Amino acid sequence: MVIEEVIVVEGKDDTTAIKRAVGADTIETNGSAISPETLRRIQHAQTKRGVIVFTDPDYPGRRIRAIIEEHVPGVKHAFLPKEKTIAKNGKGLGIEHAADEDIRSALQNVYTPRNPLNKTEDIPLYILMESRLIGHPDSKMRRNRLGELLQIGYTNGKQLQKRLSMFQIDIGQFNKALAQLDQEDIDE
Repeated sequence: MVIEEVIVVEGKDDTTAIKRAVGADTIETNGSAISPETLRRIQHAQTKRGVIVFTDPDYPGRRIRAIIEEHVPGVKHAFLPKEKTIAKNGKGLGIEHAADEDIRSALQNVYTPRNPLNKTEDIPLYILMESRLIGHPDSKMRRNRLGELLQIGYTNGKQLQKRLSMFQIDIGQFNKALAQLDQEDIDE
């Protein structure tokens, strides 16, 4: 599998894991303090080939995504759930610990943020509450699984509606994922 876009990762170990799993070029941010030079390189890559942001599923990874999105509109995003990025010894978290097949799967399910001119209607807050994704004892677990099913990453309650909107998840896609989530709850 060869990826046309340039993949933005956090560090050298992430680059090694990406290149082990797929044919791709990477740009490393070297942590969450992204330099102006790195942002310029990402902007240039976006204009030439496109960019996929593929950061760790933790706070610094989310911060990097936000900084890049603010400065480089239209980048794509790949996500892996936290449990697929935990080191075998349990003492590390990151893309560098993911299995090759998980990396390939995440890259095959890349999302492009929506064009503001092609806005889908936001899923109302009351539906998120009725779906036990906000304000319920199981909300965190349900949001985590929903993020996996829709491949949009984990979000907290405040971020959920924004992330669904950002990736143009319409009510039909949402309901399909929610039905699967509810079925899994019944099967447990």
